[in-house]
Amino acid sequence: MTTAPASTTAPIAPEYGDKVIAVETAGSEPIPDAERHGTPLQLLWTWASPNIEFATVYIGVISVLFFGLTFWQATAALLLGTALGSLTQGILSFDGPRFGVPQMVIGRFSFGYKGNILPSGFNALVSGVGWFAVNSVSAAFALDTLTGLNPLPSLLLVVAAEIVIGFIGHNFVHAFEKYAFPALAVVFALAGVWTFKEADLGGGGTGGGIGGFLLAFSTAWGYAAGWNPGAADYSRYLPRTANRLRTVLYPAVGLFVSIAVVAVIGAASATILAPKDATPTAAFTGHLPGWLSDLVLLAIILGAVSANALNVYSSAMSITSLGLRLPKWLGRSAIVVLCGLAGTAAAWASLDDAGHAYEAFLLVIAYWVGPWLGVVLVERWLQGRTASDDDLTQRLGDRSFANWPGLAALLIGIAVSVPLFSNQEKYVGWVPENWPSFGDITCLVGFAVSAGLYAALRFKR
Repeated sequence: MTTAPASTTAPIAPEYGDKVIAVETAGSEPIPDAERHGTPLQLLWTWASPNIEFATVYIGVISVLFFGLTFWQATAALLLGTALGSLTQGILSFDGPRFGVPQMVIGRFSFGYKGNILPSGFNALVSGVGWFAVNSVSAAFALDTLTGLNPLPSLLLVVAAEIVIGFIGHNFVHAFEKYAFPALAVVFALAGVWTFKEADLGGGGTGGGIGGFLLAFSTAWGYAAGWNPGAADYSRYLPRTANRLRTVLYPAVGLFVSIAVVAVIGAASATILAPKDATPTAAFTGHLPGWLSDLVLLAIILGAVSANALNVYSSAMSITSLGLRLPKWLGRSAIVVLCGLAGTAAAWASLDDAGHAYEAFLLVIAYWVGPWLGVVLVERWLQGRTASDDDLTQRLGDRSFANWPGLAALLIGIAVSVPLFSNQEKYVGWVPENWPSFGDITCLVGFAVSAGLYAALRFKR
């Protein structure tokens, strides 16, 4: 008879694993191998469901109504911008199984441990307050239209569901998106067929020109790339051995197809005369038969909840990524509740002028995402040439690690692009003020300036 050596240890049993109805306790720390589970396929519906919703419809609507494009011009701009934002979503998702940490923790490579506090904090505000408010308002209007309940109680019902899903955590979020996907896809497909029957595809076009095209492109890119700072949040539990191509492909395809199809439906709907003084959601459903209109309103509510489950979850992940020594009771789930309450307050404040608030917000998110993405992608390219995954993983937890070129490139990219190229109702930069045909290329300029500057500074070190 033989016995095992004293050093032999039994496999560690997962505490969380693939349990769906269990509150996730992990924060920003690396997910151990024993807790890794799932397949890349789940990223397909996790990134498709949140974008089959009214916020995506409205991208197409404003491209025609506000930016003055024809339906076909809007479609081209929407597809191009969405494709670029979706491609980077796939690339960044691959880092989830590599490092097992949220996306904003991975940002420490680019900005240093302390420098990363700035983009992580900003993303927490954008996701947990900005996006949470935008989607909650559209759902509240849909519930108001469907039931006659006033917008404020409608809003409170919606946000309660969103916060509960984010509170439970990672596995429940994935499961919710999986079962929401077929319902959302079928209803919006029916709405799309009906919309195209009524739409004037040769209509729209009030002189948007190149400037309008660039505005629509920036809006679509900002919308798709706005998910990039949370890409690895939903792939970090995947096993290290997860198929690389599928880990990149599924989130990119899920994001692109859902945004592209729904936004183009929105552009088509903008060519149909809407009822006078209708809310944004009522305007979208006004041409539909009663039974389908009700289904679409239900789908708008479900889609908003799907999106905000991710937004409030990623907002909490961004806060845990700050590296602050928080009290034990203030864990990920408690932070979800606090973020949800802040987002609810912002949604309440924007109920009276949701359309213009949304247009401005879509452009503003691209203003910071572009420079951030430029630095992150350059750093990612350099990593493959200079360090192993083991060395990089150790660097993530090093509180003394600094990377001032990344933070400098981010801030300079924003400082150069926003004052010169932004095109907002309340502020028009020097370039579009003098040459309106430039539209709004702030995100492109910010990306290029930050990426180029960071590459130059890193090569000099």
